[in-house]
Amino acid sequence: MNTQFCPSLMCVDFSRLAQELTELESAGAAMFHIDIMDGHFVPNLALGPEDIKAVAKLATIPYDAHLMVSNPDAYIDKFADLGCRIIYVHAEAPTHLHRTLTHIRQRGVQAGVAINPGTPLGCLTEVLDVVDVVLVMSVNPGFAGQPFIANAIGKTRRLRKMLAEHSSKAKIAIDGAVSPEIVKTLAMEADMFVLGTAGLFRNNMSYVQAMQILREQLLEAQAETGHCAV
Repeated sequence: MNTQFCPSLMCVDFSRLAQELTELESAGAAMFHIDIMDGHFVPNLALGPEDIKAVAKLATIPYDAHLMVSNPDAYIDKFADLGCRIIYVHAEAPTHLHRTLTHIRQRGVQAGVAINPGTPLGCLTEVLDVVDVVLVMSVNPGFAGQPFIANAIGKTRRLRKMLAEHSSKAKIAIDGAVSPEIVKTLAMEADMFVLGTAGLFRNNMSYVQAMQILREQLLEAQAETGHCAV
């Protein structure tokens, strides 16, 4: 299992973006996670197309777009044109989720579906054939610094079983208050961890140091379960 760490660019200092991205890549980031917020589906306004253009000019690793917006269909083509590897839409947002995910794939982009803490896994049953990544939200979306919502642990484990039962190759990503402890707890279930203030952007250590702690948690999980976590 090749676990990937994906820094949330909501947490970087955009006034020194080039240096931030270089340091994150050097620390072992696999993909940059870019949150797009419309102030309607979620309370805040956040990053947009111009920010992705800036990242695209500087990054040497892939980047995704997490559309926390009420009308994701209006933005899919725009973000596909910007070179995003994955486009995530929330299961609760599109009127026709299957059609939206199919559109993403038709643009040559991996289709991601995000599910909020209060959204049951059953909403995925009829769209698994067009999903490449399921993003389990372990906080309510909209802003950084929230506490981890514990029901995400059981939900992620049920999701792993659900994917196996449906012979789905979709990956699982976790987003929200991902600490080193959460990385260890879900190391065998999650393929990707989106990292924010709880796990990577910590005032008392460098990105390299924080990432090393996260890797150590994966190795501990590997040793305890007998599986290969990294």
